[in-house]
Amino acid sequence: MKFRRIILVPMLAAACWSALAAGQLPDKDPIISSTGRFGDPSSIARKYQDYMYGVIKEMNPNELILTKTKFGVDQTFKLTKKTKFTLDNKSSTFANLKVGDKVYIDVDKSKHTGNLIAKKVVSGIDIPSIPSAE
Repeated sequence: MKFRRIILVPMLAAACWSALAAGQLPDKDPIISSTGRFGDPSSIARKYQDYMYGVIKEMNPNELILTKTKFGVDQTFKLTKKTKFTLDNKSSTFANLKVGDKVYIDVDKSKHTGNLIAKKVVSGIDIPSIPSAE
């Protein structure tokens, strides 16, 4: 009797599992918005996927200190003469930044010192192109 339970229970469970797995999938296609209301999410995500995101905590002409980074601690980024600044998708300067701004930073790591060097600092609104209504 005990032997039958040991074999019967797993066989019954396997039969139920295979019946669930073999069930029909819905034949409906996912709903795709044609209005372009939210734009193409991959256009912005791909554009900034290699950038560091954070909120400016402290700043001086030689460095930016960001909080709320992906590492969970404050990060310091060195600024150089080659650092480019962008505000609202237009060329900008360091003077247009302020504490509390949300920024994306294109980072390079110094081979000699290990410092994080900001190549490009992007802030403001970056409006993606609106899809055409076809």
